[in-house]
Amino acid sequence: MPKVLDVFNQATVLQYINDREIAPGLGETLFPSIKIDTLELEYVKGANEAPIVASVHAFDSEAEIGDREGFEVIRQELALIKRKIQMKEKLIIALQNPRTPAELQSTVQKIYDDVDAMITSVLTKVEQMRFEALATGKLVFSENGFSGTIDYGVPADHKTTLLTTDLWSDALATPLEDLQTWFDKIVADTGIAPQRILTSGRVASALQKHASVRSAIHGVNSDRVVSRTQLNEFLVEQGLPTIATEDRVYRVKGSNGAYTTKRYFPDNVLVMMPGGVLGNAVYGPTAEEIQLSSDPSVDISKVGNVVATVYNTNDPVAHWTKAVATALPSFPTANQVFLATVLAASV
Repeated sequence: MPKVLDVFNQATVLQYINDREIAPGLGETLFPSIKIDTLELEYVKGANEAPIVASVHAFDSEAEIGDREGFEVIRQELALIKRKIQMKEKLIIALQNPRTPAELQSTVQKIYDDVDAMITSVLTKVEQMRFEALATGKLVFSENGFSGTIDYGVPADHKTTLLTTDLWSDALATPLEDLQTWFDKIVADTGIAPQRILTSGRVASALQKHASVRSAIHGVNSDRVVSRTQLNEFLVEQGLPTIATEDRVYRVKGSNGAYTTKRYFPDNVLVMMPGGVLGNAVYGPTAEEIQLSSDPSVDISKVGNVVATVYNTNDPVAHWTKAVATALPSFPTANQVFLATVLAASV
């Protein structure tokens, strides 16, 4: 009977990853994954798309010289993301001599579950970065001794935080007027009409329940409930973007070993944005990938965006499964979005 560590090797891990099917999240739609062969991400930030008028000239005069106004090349270094899990000494001893083929298969599957968990952890971080960039216009890092901030350059006047009676939870608020104002601002500044709104279920519910929205859709003093479908149909009639929600969560393990649940997208924020792709989740090479290229048993073409490796340590004896990637979102459309905090933060 083969040993567990003979069955579970680097080549089989890479093949398993290739065969693995992952349902794409909303972040993959907004920021599709691509891979580059360097650690430096470079992209051109979008310009104002409102046309520039040419001027009238006298005959036989020199033409006015145009320029490529508004284009800015952004360069950023990809972030290193990794996580590993250990198979300890006692388990290694037990696994070296499985009693039956069924026990062997069950054990191998448990190790593949470790591969799944580590890859999912890395992909979760990339998904979290996508939504942090979208909801705040920035990425703030403070973990594992690494700290820093990446500002994607959302214009200051494309951000707002509502206060007191302007909050959409207040009866005196004017949410439909707010949406129209922000829409008009993006069009005036960029020449691009926003086509989508992303927010939370909490914000969408506050909008549906607001008296001014119920009156606009069902008539003055109406107590009828506004459904999400009715709200979006009304927004379309007004020439405004429709609303979609993002309420998924993930967990973070603290230094004390306790887990904290967090949201990908804040529950009090609304983002008005253009149609199509907003940017990319850009992956790059890793040291592990370079190391694998020298292993004749490994088909390097099977290495994807996230690399999973298996290796042993001698003191203490342990078997490790590790997933690693270098990645960062690009956000060339950052000047074409409007970020609004419309509710107070949840307690």
